[in-house]
Amino acid sequence: MRSKINLKSTLEKLDTLPAMPAIAQKLLSLPLETHEGELAMLKLIEHDPQLSAKIIGLANSPLFGASLKTTSVRDAAMLLGITRVKSVAIGIAAMSALTKMPQGRLSVQNLWLHSLAVALAMRTVVQYMPARARPNDDQLFLIGLLHDIGYLVLAYLDTRLSDELHARLAEEPDRPMMEIEQELLDVTHSELGAQLARNWGLPNEVISVLRYHHTPESSGAPEDKTLLRIINIAEKLLPSFGIAELLEPGISDAEWASLGIDPRRNDEVCSRVAEQAEQARQFTSTMM
Repeated sequence: MRSKINLKSTLEKLDTLPAMPAIAQKLLSLPLETHEGELAMLKLIEHDPQLSAKIIGLANSPLFGASLKTTSVRDAAMLLGITRVKSVAIGIAAMSALTKMPQGRLSVQNLWLHSLAVALAMRTVVQYMPARARPNDDQLFLIGLLHDIGYLVLAYLDTRLSDELHARLAEEPDRPMMEIEQELLDVTHSELGAQLARNWGLPNEVISVLRYHHTPESSGAPEDKTLLRIINIAEKLLPSFGIAELLEPGISDAEWASLGIDPRRNDEVCSRVAEQAEQARQFTSTMM
């Protein structure tokens, strides 16, 4: 097993982490403000069969209430929105860069299920916020899909150490996973994911959410905590969904109020999130 110090020093070497997939780099650089940029993005996705299948499958799932069957990436973009398709495509491509090697005890399908469900839960939570306070809806999908990519980073760097972590998480379900990670690794999956996002040149707000999504009130977190609070609540709404992450139970009235949401709507939000999570489970079972 690597020592804790070696694992931390490994993260500081840019060549030890995987490069961002070429398609994700191209998608990030495309301006969607022009018709030419939109067409270039659609062509990029169309030329990647696996990515195309997932985008079309997502558009056809009950998650977005499509009434007619979508058969092309262009039709999917009409339904989902061009910027959301870009975010989802980047998220899928980014995760795929780290799933081409044996993952040991880490289930990629369960991680994908958890990540998709959290992205959808974030979208639901935002819909209950005052319109003027809502962040960009499309950015939520990229953040939701990538927020736990640190688990894949660990498996990529050291599969045996990743296996030990997931064994400990299963053996000690009543201990917070951040506590176990610090004890075993001296870093957390949040730090691992943020370092990868930083190496890839992702936007600062994405890096911050990956780093502080479990600790939004940390002194190092950004001053504007809106995205952090949204994803923190979304994860609390999905305890142990896909992957097990012990979190503080329940959502306080103060947490709802921090987003401008009436705490009395707690049960309604929970019900909607649970329904979408099950739809995500059905979608994931057919697409992975």
